[in-house]
Amino acid sequence: MLLAGTALTAPLFASPAHADILVDNVEGVTPDGKGGVDHFEGFLIGPDGHVVQVFHRGDKRPKKVDYQVDGKGRVVVPGMIDAHGHVMATGFAKMTLDLSAARSLDEALSRIAAWVAAHPEAPWVLGTGWNQADWNKDASGADRMPTAAELDQVTGGKPAWLIRVDGHAGWANSAALSAAGVSAASADPAGGQILRMAGSKAPAGVLVDAATALIEAKLPHTRPDDRDSALGEAQLTLLAAGVTTIADMGTTIEDWQAFRRAADKGALRVRIVSYAAGIDNMSLIGGPRPTQWLYEDRLKMNGVKFYLDGALGSRGAWLKAPYADDAKAKGLARMSQTQLGNLMSRAAIDNFQVAVHAIGDEANATVLDSIEELSATYKGDRRWRIEHAQIVDPADIPRFGRNGVIASMQPQHEASDRTMAEARLGPARLAGAYAWKSISAAGATLAFGSDTPVEPAHPFEGLAVAITRTGADGQPAGGWQPQEVLSREAALAAYTTGAAYSLFAEDRLGRIAKGYRADFLFVDNDPMTAAPEQVRTTRVLETWIGGKLAWSAAQDGGKAGVRRERDPRPEPASGAQGR
Repeated sequence: MLLAGTALTAPLFASPAHADILVDNVEGVTPDGKGGVDHFEGFLIGPDGHVVQVFHRGDKRPKKVDYQVDGKGRVVVPGMIDAHGHVMATGFAKMTLDLSAARSLDEALSRIAAWVAAHPEAPWVLGTGWNQADWNKDASGADRMPTAAELDQVTGGKPAWLIRVDGHAGWANSAALSAAGVSAASADPAGGQILRMAGSKAPAGVLVDAATALIEAKLPHTRPDDRDSALGEAQLTLLAAGVTTIADMGTTIEDWQAFRRAADKGALRVRIVSYAAGIDNMSLIGGPRPTQWLYEDRLKMNGVKFYLDGALGSRGAWLKAPYADDAKAKGLARMSQTQLGNLMSRAAIDNFQVAVHAIGDEANATVLDSIEELSATYKGDRRWRIEHAQIVDPADIPRFGRNGVIASMQPQHEASDRTMAEARLGPARLAGAYAWKSISAAGATLAFGSDTPVEPAHPFEGLAVAITRTGADGQPAGGWQPQEVLSREAALAAYTTGAAYSLFAEDRLGRIAKGYRADFLFVDNDPMTAAPEQVRTTRVLETWIGGKLAWSAAQDGGKAGVRRERDPRPEPASGAQGR
């Protein structure tokens, strides 16, 4: 049977015994696992969803196959792996107030007022995505945080809690502060900060890092069906962007249960590799050890994530020297080096992979110190992960090449944060900022992601940033810190084979090659040859996972939606069992 490469409409049924699919007549590009790329014209998928054979020009195709997909000369690349994202937060961002498009305080307040008017039944005003670096400039030109008094104007007395774009700060109104008991008498918690009104100790309205827990403890409980809906929304977003596997950073037991519920119903389409939110969730999810791959390689819990510092935007990133735009601040350490080492040891002793959030240069140096100390005790293939590694002292970069460190980085942050980083750090401290090429040259494995919903879950946007060091506007000309530009091959590898390696999945994910899971995309541009602006706007036409069509732009009208996962094989004979 010959099937077109788009808009397949067959429903999901059990695969007939010994069925296989030939995907042919494509312009295929895949990392070769050696630093280059392999170009091919077709590949054969076995009935178990693995690639059986890859065909190059002149190779003989099998004389008989059960089903054939004609690619019509379109580009095929491996499914993208997002090495750092937040699955449930991505879904909930679609279900609550979104302030990411607001470009001024007035616009943000207008959007909030409209949401309040449209949701009179909501007990709280909840939302995400605001970024004061895009607005709220004071007389000196510096960005300032919004206040509770400003939020009070548009929330009608309901408590309100709005998470900053980076997830490391929140904006509360007076009702929320009162509900949480936050007042002038409240002390800053360890690893957190309650921003105060000028000249007093009264809370101004924004809480940073560990202080956000004061408000979050009072939020309405999230019901399981809300989590299920959020997971569904997240999967729509990821599939449309071409993400076939994501590392979920900060999985709670409730999140894990939602993943399991979806998988039990056959509704977990994206592959999820979880890193638990701290030791307690690690133990609840994994018990004595990391889980095995579950549900045909759809779900696995690898390890645990710890936070050492905050983010640049809220001045929570832990720096070696004070902020250039706030001489009184050096950021926030969420814990001491001793505490971090103890937690890392607790995870490593049971072979859980450790991932540590570190953005500032002091935070990165501290994690590297801990890794060096623990590596003397915990031998073997640990693949210690440093999440973000945004600001690194150049003297510390060579240390990334020791002890098998994974640099889990997000290229889109460089484009979004560039001007803010200049303000926060000053020109003298930018040499180790978003230093992908230098860190890679030191010997670390690069694993790229988006940090969704902080940045859009669109790997091709990130790939374009990685090869240009420019934003969507093409600025700055020639690239920001252009010495850190990556080759196209290296950037693609960081979203595929490097990301797979960071998940201990390099033997099954990240390439279109014999023995690998048949996770692949049809796209409208070749990332190896298209102009950078075309790479940035690459459209995903189809997303296939395990040899099955999971999403199609033709069916979805180009929106971030998805139909049920589809198998191109026909309905089995009467009496056959669906799975």
